[in-house]
Amino acid sequence: MSSSFRAPAVTTSAEIDLLEISKFVWQQKKLLLLVALGGGLIAASYAFLATPEYKISTVLRPAAVNELDALNRSEIYQLPPSEALIEVGSALDSYDVRLAFFRENQRLFEKFVEPGRTLEQSFEEFNRNSIRLILPEAEKKNTLRAYVKLEMTYPKDIDGVAILNGFVDYAINVKRMQISLDLNTIIKNRISELKGKFESARSNYSVEKEARIASLREADSVRHAQLQDELKALRSQLRNLRNDRIAQLSESISIAKSLGIHKPTTPSSLGEQMNTNAASVMRTEISNQQVPLYFMGTEALKAELAALHLRRTDDFTDSRIAQIAKELQMLAFNREVEVLSARKNEDVFLADVQPLRAEIARLSNLSIDVASLKLASIDQQALEPLKPSSPNRLFVVMFGVLAGLILAVGIVLVKYAFLVSAIGVKADVVKPPSQGRTPGDALMGLQQSSNKMLQ
Repeated sequence: MSSSFRAPAVTTSAEIDLLEISKFVWQQKKLLLLVALGGGLIAASYAFLATPEYKISTVLRPAAVNELDALNRSEIYQLPPSEALIEVGSALDSYDVRLAFFRENQRLFEKFVEPGRTLEQSFEEFNRNSIRLILPEAEKKNTLRAYVKLEMTYPKDIDGVAILNGFVDYAINVKRMQISLDLNTIIKNRISELKGKFESARSNYSVEKEARIASLREADSVRHAQLQDELKALRSQLRNLRNDRIAQLSESISIAKSLGIHKPTTPSSLGEQMNTNAASVMRTEISNQQVPLYFMGTEALKAELAALHLRRTDDFTDSRIAQIAKELQMLAFNREVEVLSARKNEDVFLADVQPLRAEIARLSNLSIDVASLKLASIDQQALEPLKPSSPNRLFVVMFGVLAGLILAVGIVLVKYAFLVSAIGVKADVVKPPSQGRTPGDALMGLQQSSNKMLQ
């Protein structure tokens, strides 16, 4: 601004300009004071008339290891304390959980509901402006710094402490219910899986048993058929042998008759009978050849032939037939098949199912009190604040005064620039000022004249 000041016969410099500006500003101290006081008054009016807002917070930390020991020892659901805290934090940050709490506790949120807005619209404003979840920075996260912080700001006449503490308890209960549902579903699915394996083992056993029975019966049928065939063939053989014997006896009888042999004799005895004149001699007959059958004599041969004609069966002539009859009788009843078919409790014969039974029994009797699980430790509950967090009345008033002062200085500087420019224009059309007058005097005179004109 000093460069624009061109009063004749006046030496311009930054020092003189600053001095003149300072003097001019000091001369306007009443204006400065009034505007600063006005700004402070406006700020004070806002500070004391605006609705106070309060801020509260609650801090959650990981629960102790023993609080979740029963759940983790079940071997079907693992939830370390750090992960449990994260799960609770996700519930606190969940839009659905917040909306559900808002709907179930509308009495606490009556001040947030405005006419013409739906319940969801009122909740949206509350969720966006009044509640905030704070998590530790990822690079600083460790066991000591692990926490979840929930902050809430609310106006006067709102029970914010009840809302915040109630919401924390509600979110923890929601997470408990979710864990309970997950646990029950996992147990149910696990038991179904084990029962499926048990049924598979039972089905395999049934198939193996039926296959074993069929195999035994098939083996018995094959053996029975073989024995029947052997018996039939053996009887046919014996019948043929009997017929052959009859034919042989008939032929021998004819020969014996022609030789006149009626009684059993030997070839040497027969020769002695023919040579009756010879002296009595005792002979010893040694022969390695079979004596012909007709030497048995007609009486013996006819007796045997009659017996053969009267025979009805030849089974007694061979011991193998009795052995076959014995085996056929034993094949009539397969005791192993009877025992397999008569089993009542077949589960006791299933192989490798004892661990399945034990696990099914353990899961069926598993009892975990999820309602008593402590998913997170409330390190700091929300407490009733002693004073509002906003507005900060002292800060607002001081800011108003400072803003008014800055505004007043700006007005004075604009006024100074206007006067300086006016003097510059006048200096171009009038004579130089007489000696002894200073630019300040010129400014003062111009100011007085302008004030009179304004009046």
